[in-house]
Amino acid sequence: MRIGVPKEIKNHEYRVGLTPESVRELVANGHDVVIETQAGAGIGAGDEVYQTAGARILATAAEVFEAAQMIVKVKEPQAVERAMLRPDHILFTYLHLAPDAAQTADLVKSGATCIAYETVTDGRGGLPLLAPMSQVAGRLSVQAGATALERAHGGAGMLLGGVPGVAPAKVVVIGGGVVGAHAITMALGLGADVTVLDRSIDVLGSLSSRFGAALRTVYSTRAAVEEYVLDADLVIGAVLVAGAAAPKLVTADHVRRMKAGSVLVDVAIDQGGCFETSHATTHAEPTYVVDEVVHYCVANMPGAVPKTSAHALNNATLPFTLALANNGYKKALSDNPHLLNGLNVHAGRVTVKAVADALGYDYVSPQDALAEVAAAA
Repeated sequence: MRIGVPKEIKNHEYRVGLTPESVRELVANGHDVVIETQAGAGIGAGDEVYQTAGARILATAAEVFEAAQMIVKVKEPQAVERAMLRPDHILFTYLHLAPDAAQTADLVKSGATCIAYETVTDGRGGLPLLAPMSQVAGRLSVQAGATALERAHGGAGMLLGGVPGVAPAKVVVIGGGVVGAHAITMALGLGADVTVLDRSIDVLGSLSSRFGAALRTVYSTRAAVEEYVLDADLVIGAVLVAGAAAPKLVTADHVRRMKAGSVLVDVAIDQGGCFETSHATTHAEPTYVVDEVVHYCVANMPGAVPKTSAHALNNATLPFTLALANNGYKKALSDNPHLLNGLNVHAGRVTVKAVADALGYDYVSPQDALAEVAAAA
């Protein structure tokens, strides 16, 4: 199969769809890999490194899209990239379609087979291709929040861990999944006063066993969210509903009543955000202020640490990329129900119910969408 990797063009996105190590594996399996020039510059991998791994370097994204059968990216395709998709393309990347009507419409129109990292599952009910970036984002959320708390960045002027004789900042993590657990690790490591809210007793029990008495665990209700958010110095939104838009757990009224100079970090912003006052920001302009509360809502947080995140992502995605390339998408999806769950759009049909419901499309199951195309052929 011909596999293409364009350079990422989202604001300050330095990751790359395939690392040189992944390229070498694909080439060893008999595939042809084409890389847009300087696509790996952000992780310190120049064109010559990719050539040594066996890739061919092309001058433009248009040439990559023209040559490739499968496009492997990191972030959702931007409008100019979506315009280059064809019905015979396989697109394998993060998509986050539920809050993105324009992208969904363009992917439906393209006729391409679009497989999203964030809805691929595993046998334990997890999201293995989302997990590595959730780990990175969870840890980064505390770094970003600590910086935003500095007075020069609009915050209250607090050191997250305090110092002897001065109380630490109060950190509230909403959601105890992968993002939340890694945010807790960092916040506790810096000496903060940390509370986690979650609606799963099992999750709270696991976190309590893992972190001990240093972590306060609270069952999440509307009353608990209000109580702890209003008293917080830093709130990290770490809520995920797979494939669906994030629920708005912190309201505009909560924000109006929060302490001046407190900080919200919305890690769920790719799925629309879990704070009512959130809107996506970029690494170039990461924060804004509403009612004297600093909001950090960067939609591609792991792009800030591309060397770490690109390699972590490829460790998770490579087996699936190989399966798609070695077997073709029809067999790869039919053989692996977890990969099949990653199918979001196929031949103009939306194959994730949460996306269809959110954006008003007729839902077709992944199995039926594949069968429709097979019958038409």
